[in-house]
Amino acid sequence: MRVLIIEDEDKTADYLQRGLGEQGYSVDVASDGIEGLHRALEHDYEVIVLDVMLPGLDGFGVLRALRARKQTPVIMLTARERVEDRVHGLREGADDYLGKPFSFLELVARLQALTRRGATQEPLQLAIADLKIDLLARKATRAGQRLDLTAKEFSLLSVLARRQGQILSKTVIAELVWDINFDSDANVVEVAIKRLRAKLDNPFESKLLHTIRGMGYVLESRHDAS
Repeated sequence: MRVLIIEDEDKTADYLQRGLGEQGYSVDVASDGIEGLHRALEHDYEVIVLDVMLPGLDGFGVLRALRARKQTPVIMLTARERVEDRVHGLREGADDYLGKPFSFLELVARLQALTRRGATQEPLQLAIADLKIDLLARKATRAGQRLDLTAKEFSLLSVLARRQGQILSKTVIAELVWDINFDSDANVVEVAIKRLRAKLDNPFESKLLHTIRGMGYVLESRHDAS
């Protein structure tokens, strides 16, 4: 899941980016309302976490401008004692709110709830040959055997599975799994693919993850191995 955090408090933004990253999310951060609105309009996010008090353009202004163009789910962060902020945000089109200080686990639960609510266009389970992926439970099995994947390996597998049969370049994978500003010249994508392949394909006779030389990688069921 790709999430945009619009938060001007560096400590809070860093905490959320690190924590959500450890949960397997791809996280972008904007430190003011103008930058946040630009990112929200230019890129596709599953959820946006939006603070009310922002420099440049406050959260309500961001939300109003966003709703004129997109219906991306938004969780607003508000001061707990300011009930009017919560009411205002909901009336402007926010999907949920969370008072500061907040529990990180509660934020994750709310992100998951919003994703389920708006996921009618995307199945919650994917299947390719004998590979089964449960996007909600964040687990994958092959031939009935559970694959022991890290959070990033599961995110990588999910990105490939959602686009099964489609060749994805290293740059595209880097943007979807890590960060839009990720340096795709680094070998982290190749390393991640190698580790995923060791768990996904190596123990099995048929191979699903294929390398297309000079182009990228594709997840599909076929007889020849790459």
